[in-house]
Amino acid sequence: MTKPWLLPILVSAFIAALGGCSDETPTSDATDGAPPVVTLGEDRSMTAIARVRAPTPPATPDFTYWPPATLDSGTARVSCHYDYDREGDGDRIGALEFFNLVDRLSDCREAGMVRLRYEGKIDAGFTALMARVTEIADRMEIRNRVLDIDSVGGQVEEAIRVGDQIAESGWSIWVRNRSLCHSACVLVLAAGDTRSITGKVGIHRLMRLKSTATTRAELNDELRDITQQLRDYLSRNGVAAHLADRMMTIPARNLLLLTTAELRQYGLSGTNAAQEDLDRIRVARKCGEDFARRRDAFGRAFDNQCMEPGAAFESMADCGRALRGQFGFPDQRCPDETPLARFDNAGDQAPPQMLRQE
Repeated sequence: MTKPWLLPILVSAFIAALGGCSDETPTSDATDGAPPVVTLGEDRSMTAIARVRAPTPPATPDFTYWPPATLDSGTARVSCHYDYDREGDGDRIGALEFFNLVDRLSDCREAGMVRLRYEGKIDAGFTALMARVTEIADRMEIRNRVLDIDSVGGQVEEAIRVGDQIAESGWSIWVRNRSLCHSACVLVLAAGDTRSITGKVGIHRLMRLKSTATTRAELNDELRDITQQLRDYLSRNGVAAHLADRMMTIPARNLLLLTTAELRQYGLSGTNAAQEDLDRIRVARKCGEDFARRRDAFGRAFDNQCMEPGAAFESMADCGRALRGQFGFPDQRCPDETPLARFDNAGDQAPPQMLRQE
Protein backbone atom coordinates (compact mmCIF):
# COMPACT_ATOMS: atom_id res chain seq x y z
CA MET A 1 0.00 0.00 0.00
CA THR A 2 1.33 3.42 -0.93
CA LYS A 3 2.14 5.59 2.07
CA PRO A 4 -0.09 8.70 2.23
CA TRP A 5 2.85 11.09 2.47
CA LEU A 6 4.28 9.66 -0.75
CA LEU A 7 1.24 10.48 -2.90
CA PRO A 8 2.11 14.18 -3.55
CA ILE A 9 5.63 13.11 -4.50
CA LEU A 10 4.33 10.49 -6.90
CA VAL A 11 2.01 13.02 -8.52
CA SER A 12 4.82 15.53 -9.01
CA ALA A 13 7.04 12.73 -10.31
CA PHE A 14 4.46 11.90 -12.95
CA ILE A 15 4.39 15.54 -14.03
CA ALA A 16 8.21 15.59 -14.02
CA ALA A 17 8.26 12.50 -16.21
CA LEU A 18 5.98 14.18 -18.71
CA GLY A 19 8.23 17.21 -18.77
CA GLY A 20 11.23 14.96 -19.25
CA CYS A 21 9.75 13.72 -22.52
CA SER A 22 10.32 17.06 -24.20
CA ASP A 23 12.25 17.06 -27.46
CA GLU A 24 14.17 20.11 -26.35
CA THR A 25 17.77 19.54 -25.43
CA PRO A 26 19.48 21.94 -22.98
CA THR A 27 22.19 23.86 -24.71
CA SER A 28 25.58 24.64 -23.22
CA ASP A 29 26.26 28.04 -21.70
CA ALA A 30 27.80 30.74 -23.86
CA THR A 31 30.93 32.39 -22.59
CA ASP A 32 31.09 35.55 -24.75
CA GLY A 33 34.80 34.96 -25.17
CA ALA A 34 35.47 35.57 -21.48
CA PRO A 35 38.85 34.32 -20.21
CA PRO A 36 38.79 31.02 -18.34
CA VAL A 37 39.23 30.99 -14.58
CA VAL A 38 41.25 28.28 -12.92
CA THR A 39 39.73 26.18 -10.18
CA LEU A 40 40.92 26.24 -6.61
CA GLY A 41 43.23 23.26 -6.74
CA GLU A 42 42.00 19.84 -7.73
CA ASP A 43 44.63 17.77 -5.95
CA ARG A 44 46.95 20.80 -6.38
CA SER A 45 46.42 20.85 -10.15
CA MET A 46 44.91 23.75 -12.05
CA THR A 47 41.91 23.41 -14.35
CA ALA A 48 40.37 26.18 -16.44
CA ILE A 49 36.68 26.93 -16.31
CA ALA A 50 34.93 29.48 -18.48
CA ARG A 51 33.35 32.52 -16.90
CA VAL A 52 29.65 32.13 -17.65
CA ARG A 53 27.86 35.05 -19.31
CA ALA A 54 24.63 33.46 -20.55
CA PRO A 55 21.95 32.29 -18.08
CA THR A 56 22.35 28.72 -16.88
CA PRO A 57 19.54 26.20 -16.44
CA PRO A 58 18.51 26.01 -12.76
CA ALA A 59 20.32 23.28 -10.83
CA THR A 60 17.22 22.64 -8.74
CA PRO A 61 14.59 20.61 -10.61
CA ASP A 62 11.00 21.79 -10.49
CA PHE A 63 7.64 20.11 -10.90
CA THR A 64 7.80 20.07 -14.69
CA TYR A 65 11.41 19.31 -15.54
CA TRP A 66 14.01 17.06 -13.93
CA PRO A 67 17.01 17.39 -16.25
CA PRO A 68 19.56 14.59 -16.71
CA ALA A 69 22.51 14.72 -14.31
CA THR A 70 25.25 12.35 -13.19
CA LEU A 71 27.95 12.12 -10.55
CA ASP A 72 31.12 11.97 -12.64
CA SER A 73 33.79 12.91 -10.07
CA GLY A 74 32.54 11.55 -6.79
CA THR A 75 30.43 9.08 -4.85
CA ALA A 76 27.50 9.78 -2.56
CA ARG A 77 25.74 7.75 0.11
CA VAL A 78 22.64 8.42 2.19
CA SER A 79 22.30 7.52 5.86
CA CYS A 80 19.54 8.29 8.34
CA HIS A 81 21.96 8.22 11.30
CA TYR A 82 24.67 10.46 12.70
CA ASP A 83 26.78 7.61 14.08
CA TYR A 84 28.80 6.51 11.05
CA ASP A 85 31.12 4.29 13.13
CA ARG A 86 28.19 2.14 14.23
CA GLU A 87 25.75 2.57 11.35
CA GLY A 88 28.11 3.13 8.41
CA ASP A 89 27.50 5.62 5.60
CA GLY A 90 24.36 4.03 4.19
CA ASP A 91 23.34 3.14 0.66
CA ARG A 92 25.21 4.49 -2.30
CA ILE A 93 23.34 6.81 -4.64
CA GLY A 94 23.67 5.63 -8.19
CA ALA A 95 21.53 7.62 -10.59
CA LEU A 96 20.29 11.09 -9.65
CA GLU A 97 16.82 10.20 -10.91
CA PHE A 98 13.67 11.19 -9.06
CA PHE A 99 12.42 7.78 -7.95
CA ASN A 100 15.91 6.59 -7.02
CA LEU A 101 16.36 9.51 -4.63
CA VAL A 102 12.84 9.09 -3.22
CA ASP A 103 13.71 5.46 -2.49
CA ARG A 104 17.03 6.37 -0.85
CA LEU A 105 15.52 9.05 1.41
CA SER A 106 12.25 7.33 2.37
CA ASP A 107 13.61 5.81 5.59
CA CYS A 108 15.10 9.17 6.56
CA ARG A 109 11.64 10.70 6.64
CA GLU A 110 10.76 8.46 9.58
CA ALA A 111 14.07 9.24 11.32
CA GLY A 112 13.65 12.98 10.75
CA MET A 113 17.22 13.45 9.52
CA VAL A 114 19.47 12.71 6.57
CA ARG A 115 23.25 12.53 6.39
CA LEU A 116 24.66 12.80 2.87
CA ARG A 117 28.19 11.45 2.63
CA TYR A 118 30.02 12.84 -0.42
CA GLU A 119 33.56 11.90 -1.49
CA GLY A 120 34.87 13.64 -4.59
CA LYS A 121 35.39 16.90 -6.40
CA ILE A 122 33.22 20.00 -6.44
CA ASP A 123 31.66 20.09 -9.90
CA ALA A 124 28.32 20.28 -11.69
CA GLY A 125 27.45 16.75 -10.62
CA PHE A 126 27.87 17.69 -6.96
CA THR A 127 25.72 20.80 -7.46
CA ALA A 128 22.98 18.67 -9.01
CA LEU A 129 23.26 16.12 -6.19
CA MET A 130 22.78 18.77 -3.50
CA ALA A 131 19.88 20.39 -5.37
CA ARG A 132 18.03 17.12 -5.79
CA VAL A 133 18.57 15.73 -2.31
CA THR A 134 17.44 19.08 -0.92
CA GLU A 135 14.35 18.99 -3.13
CA ILE A 136 13.34 15.52 -1.92
CA ALA A 137 14.14 16.40 1.72
CA ASP A 138 11.88 19.45 1.39
CA ARG A 139 9.03 17.37 0.00
CA MET A 140 9.45 14.78 2.75
CA GLU A 141 9.81 17.52 5.40
CA ILE A 142 13.18 16.19 6.60
CA ARG A 143 14.48 19.17 8.60
CA ASN A 144 17.78 17.85 9.97
CA ARG A 145 20.34 17.68 7.15
CA VAL A 146 24.07 16.98 7.35
CA LEU A 147 26.53 17.12 4.46
CA ASP A 148 29.38 14.80 5.46
CA ILE A 149 32.08 15.82 2.97
CA ASP A 150 35.54 14.64 1.90
CA SER A 151 36.89 16.68 -1.04
CA VAL A 152 40.23 17.94 -2.32
CA GLY A 153 38.56 20.81 -4.22
CA GLY A 154 37.10 21.50 -7.62
CA GLN A 155 35.54 24.29 -9.64
CA VAL A 156 35.22 27.72 -8.06
CA GLU A 157 32.03 28.72 -9.86
CA GLU A 158 30.31 25.45 -8.92
CA ALA A 159 31.45 25.86 -5.30
CA ILE A 160 29.87 29.32 -5.16
CA ARG A 161 26.72 28.13 -6.93
CA VAL A 162 26.19 25.13 -4.65
CA GLY A 163 27.26 27.15 -1.60
CA ASP A 164 24.52 29.71 -2.16
CA GLN A 165 22.07 26.83 -2.55
CA ILE A 166 23.24 25.19 0.70
CA ALA A 167 22.97 28.49 2.56
CA GLU A 168 19.25 28.69 1.80
CA SER A 169 18.33 25.09 2.60
CA GLY A 170 19.36 24.33 6.18
CA TRP A 171 22.44 22.10 5.79
CA SER A 172 25.01 21.51 8.50
CA ILE A 173 28.46 20.40 7.31
CA TRP A 174 30.90 17.88 8.76
CA VAL A 175 34.55 17.42 7.88
CA ARG A 176 35.02 14.35 10.00
CA ASN A 177 38.15 12.61 11.18
CA ARG A 178 40.37 11.43 8.29
CA SER A 179 38.38 13.53 5.82
CA LEU A 180 39.67 16.53 3.84
CA CYS A 181 38.19 19.82 2.73
CA HIS A 182 40.72 21.58 0.54
CA SER A 183 40.61 24.45 -1.90
CA ALA A 184 37.14 25.01 -3.43
CA CYS A 185 35.65 22.74 -0.77
CA VAL A 186 36.35 25.54 1.72
CA LEU A 187 33.75 27.66 -0.08
CA VAL A 188 31.20 24.88 0.40
CA LEU A 189 32.17 24.62 4.06
CA ALA A 190 31.58 28.35 4.48
CA ALA A 191 27.92 27.98 3.48
CA GLY A 192 26.83 25.57 6.21
CA ASP A 193 24.51 26.68 8.99
CA THR A 194 26.94 25.00 11.36
CA ARG A 195 30.34 23.49 10.62
CA SER A 196 31.89 20.64 12.63
CA ILE A 197 35.52 19.93 11.76
CA THR A 198 37.91 17.24 12.94
CA GLY A 199 39.51 16.59 9.54
CA LYS A 200 41.92 18.79 7.55
CA VAL A 201 40.92 22.08 5.93
CA GLY A 202 43.42 23.61 3.50
CA ILE A 203 43.66 26.67 1.22
CA HIS A 204 45.93 27.98 -1.54
CA ARG A 205 46.11 30.55 -4.35
CA LEU A 206 43.83 30.54 -7.36
CA MET A 207 45.10 31.49 -10.79
CA ARG A 208 43.77 32.09 -14.31
CA LEU A 209 45.03 29.98 -17.19
CA LYS A 210 45.81 31.55 -20.58
CA SER A 211 46.70 34.75 -18.83
CA THR A 212 48.00 37.65 -20.95
CA ALA A 213 49.81 39.17 -17.99
CA THR A 214 53.50 40.00 -18.42
CA THR A 215 54.00 41.79 -15.11
CA ARG A 216 52.86 41.27 -11.52
CA ALA A 217 50.71 44.37 -11.80
CA GLU A 218 48.89 43.00 -14.85
CA LEU A 219 48.40 39.63 -13.16
CA ASN A 220 47.01 41.40 -10.10
CA ASP A 221 44.50 43.25 -12.27
CA GLU A 222 43.32 40.00 -13.83
CA LEU A 223 42.81 38.36 -10.45
CA ARG A 224 41.09 41.31 -8.80
CA ASP A 225 37.66 40.48 -10.19
CA ILE A 226 37.55 36.83 -9.11
CA THR A 227 39.01 37.76 -5.71
CA GLN A 228 36.23 40.29 -5.19
CA GLN A 229 33.67 37.63 -6.06
CA LEU A 230 35.18 35.40 -3.41
CA ARG A 231 35.20 38.21 -0.85
CA ASP A 232 31.51 38.94 -1.51
CA TYR A 233 30.63 35.25 -1.26
CA LEU A 234 32.52 34.72 2.01
CA SER A 235 31.06 37.87 3.53
CA ARG A 236 27.44 36.90 2.86
CA ASN A 237 28.14 33.52 4.45
CA GLY A 238 29.48 34.92 7.71
CA VAL A 239 33.14 34.22 6.92
CA ALA A 240 35.90 36.81 7.14
CA ALA A 241 36.32 38.28 3.66
CA HIS A 242 40.07 38.61 4.12
CA LEU A 243 40.31 34.81 3.89
CA ALA A 244 40.24 35.41 0.11
CA ASP A 245 43.33 37.59 0.46
CA ARG A 246 45.03 34.92 2.55
CA MET A 247 44.38 32.38 -0.20
CA MET A 248 46.15 34.62 -2.69
CA THR A 249 49.38 34.47 -0.69
CA ILE A 250 49.71 30.68 -0.96
CA PRO A 251 51.26 29.37 -4.22
CA ALA A 252 48.94 27.07 -6.15
CA ARG A 253 51.47 24.25 -5.90
CA ASN A 254 51.33 24.43 -2.10
CA LEU A 255 48.61 23.96 0.49
CA LEU A 256 48.19 25.70 3.83
CA LEU A 257 46.33 23.67 6.44
CA LEU A 258 44.30 25.90 8.75
CA THR A 259 44.60 25.41 12.49
CA THR A 260 41.62 25.14 14.83
CA ALA A 261 42.28 28.71 15.96
CA GLU A 262 42.42 29.95 12.35
CA LEU A 263 39.18 28.17 11.45
CA ARG A 264 37.51 29.92 14.38
CA GLN A 265 39.15 33.26 13.54
CA TYR A 266 37.93 33.17 9.93
CA GLY A 267 34.44 32.05 10.95
CA LEU A 268 34.68 28.65 9.22
CA SER A 269 33.85 26.48 12.24
CA GLY A 270 30.90 26.28 14.59
CA THR A 271 27.75 28.31 14.07
CA ASN A 272 27.51 30.43 10.94
CA ALA A 273 27.42 34.05 12.19
CA ALA A 274 25.25 35.24 9.30
CA GLN A 275 22.70 32.47 9.87
CA GLU A 276 22.71 33.08 13.62
CA ASP A 277 21.91 36.77 13.12
CA LEU A 278 19.17 35.92 10.64
CA ASP A 279 17.69 33.37 13.05
CA ARG A 280 17.69 35.88 15.89
CA ILE A 281 15.80 38.45 13.82
CA ARG A 282 13.24 35.83 12.87
CA VAL A 283 12.87 34.47 16.41
CA ALA A 284 12.51 37.94 17.93
CA ARG A 285 9.81 38.72 15.38
CA LYS A 286 8.01 35.43 16.02
CA CYS A 287 8.48 34.89 19.78
CA GLY A 288 9.33 38.31 21.17
CA GLU A 289 12.50 40.10 22.26
CA ASP A 290 12.51 38.54 25.75
CA PHE A 291 12.49 35.03 24.24
CA ALA A 292 15.33 35.96 21.89
CA ARG A 293 17.44 37.40 24.73
CA ARG A 294 16.94 34.27 26.83
CA ARG A 295 17.90 32.09 23.89
CA ASP A 296 21.05 34.17 23.36
CA ALA A 297 21.94 33.78 27.05
CA PHE A 298 21.38 30.02 26.85
CA GLY A 299 23.66 29.82 23.82
CA ARG A 300 26.50 31.57 25.65
CA ALA A 301 26.07 29.35 28.70
CA PHE A 302 25.94 26.23 26.55
CA ASP A 303 29.20 27.16 24.83
CA ASN A 304 30.90 27.75 28.19
CA GLN A 305 29.51 24.82 30.18
CA CYS A 306 28.68 22.03 27.74
CA MET A 307 31.06 22.32 24.79
CA GLU A 308 34.02 20.64 26.48
CA PRO A 309 36.81 19.43 24.19
CA GLY A 310 36.63 15.68 23.79
CA ALA A 311 33.20 15.33 25.40
CA ALA A 312 30.84 12.81 23.85
CA PHE A 313 28.03 14.22 21.78
CA GLU A 314 25.45 12.58 24.04
CA SER A 315 26.87 14.20 27.18
CA MET A 316 26.83 17.62 25.48
CA ALA A 317 23.18 17.18 24.54
CA ASP A 318 22.28 16.04 28.06
CA CYS A 319 24.15 19.04 29.50
CA GLY A 320 22.25 21.40 27.22
CA ARG A 321 18.87 19.96 28.10
CA ALA A 322 19.61 20.23 31.82
CA LEU A 323 20.78 23.81 31.30
CA ARG A 324 17.64 24.98 29.53
CA GLY A 325 15.55 25.26 32.70
CA GLN A 326 17.76 28.06 34.01
CA PHE A 327 16.60 30.22 31.09
CA GLY A 328 12.92 29.33 31.11
CA PHE A 329 13.04 26.61 28.44
CA PRO A 330 11.20 24.70 27.14
CA ASP A 331 8.86 27.62 26.54
CA GLN A 332 5.39 26.43 25.55
CA ARG A 333 4.47 29.82 24.13
CA CYS A 334 7.02 29.27 21.34
CA PRO A 335 7.97 25.57 21.57
CA ASP A 336 9.47 25.15 18.11
CA GLU A 337 12.13 27.78 18.83
CA THR A 338 13.21 26.29 22.17
CA PRO A 339 16.95 25.44 22.07
CA LEU A 340 17.55 21.76 21.18
CA ALA A 341 13.79 21.26 20.65
CA ARG A 342 14.28 19.43 17.37
CA PHE A 343 16.17 16.63 19.12
CA ASP A 344 14.04 16.15 22.24
CA ASN A 345 12.23 13.19 20.71
CA ALA A 346 14.95 12.01 18.34
CA GLY A 347 16.21 8.49 18.73
CA ASP A 348 19.64 9.36 17.36
CA GLN A 349 21.42 12.24 19.06
CA ALA A 350 23.05 14.96 16.98
CA PRO A 351 26.22 16.83 17.90
CA PRO A 352 25.12 20.06 19.59
CA GLN A 353 27.40 22.11 17.37
CA MET A 354 25.36 20.88 14.42
CA LEU A 355 22.07 22.28 15.70
CA ARG A 356 20.14 24.84 13.69
CA GLN A 357 17.40 26.77 15.43
CA GLU A 358 14.32 27.27 13.26
